[in-house]
Amino acid sequence: MDLDAFAWGSRTLIVGILNVTPDSFSGDGLLDPDAAVAAGERLVNDGADLIDVGGQSTRPGYEAVPAELEAARVVPVIERLAARLPAVPLSVDTTRASVARSSFDAGATILNDINGLRGDPELACVAGQRAAWVIAMHNQRGRPAADDPLDAVLAGGRTSIKIGARHGVAAERIILDPGFGFGWELSENAQILRRLSELRALGRPILVGMSRKRMTGEQFGWGVEQRLEGSAAVTALAVANGADLVRVHDVAEMARVVRMADDIVRSGRP
Repeated sequence: MDLDAFAWGSRTLIVGILNVTPDSFSGDGLLDPDAAVAAGERLVNDGADLIDVGGQSTRPGYEAVPAELEAARVVPVIERLAARLPAVPLSVDTTRASVARSSFDAGATILNDINGLRGDPELACVAGQRAAWVIAMHNQRGRPAADDPLDAVLAGGRTSIKIGARHGVAAERIILDPGFGFGWELSENAQILRRLSELRALGRPILVGMSRKRMTGEQFGWGVEQRLEGSAAVTALAVANGADLVRVHDVAEMARVVRMADDIVRSGRP
């Protein structure tokens, strides 16, 4: 798939999550490269349009690993997936310029940055130099409480776009992620989801990543392993409210949810 040629708004893209860490909050981390590559191929067979590879957990209270270790986890997997699945765009989920650079060398074409280019000052430079697409997430962790969550997300998105422009990242290559679960209370997550269409004001595609997170069932006492239906519910609502991409663990199930939701929302039927 060529994101440059994709007709945004025609359907919702599925981003399959491939964690190569031992401490993923969802318990799906794979450290063995062979197992990770096989899992990536299954994601595509199940309906993923893109694969997002991450070697550093960002769960609440996570401990950062050395950049060299993070790269050692993701680069071999990206390199092998790029060779086996040349038509599938690969994203590297990292906040570090050095890891992004090595991942682009290995075949990744997308940067997924939970800091929205507001962290490592070199990261935007690397993305600009490689003409990469950037998923710029708004990270509310460590920031003052927001009077209006949507205003905070919109401000964060504008900042990410401006930083990208200063370093050669075209606004047309930025995808915005409101950062569900990153510093928001459950009620704020819900408010952002209900008002997701307001992010259209920035004119960029919107990615929603809520798969298995707290808001998909913690309020009902559902553990991570019990959140399939909750994830399906928020995925359908995300599509209905304007998401262009959904980042998910359970690709086969969510691909069916998205297909059904797209048929209702995007079909153009009366």
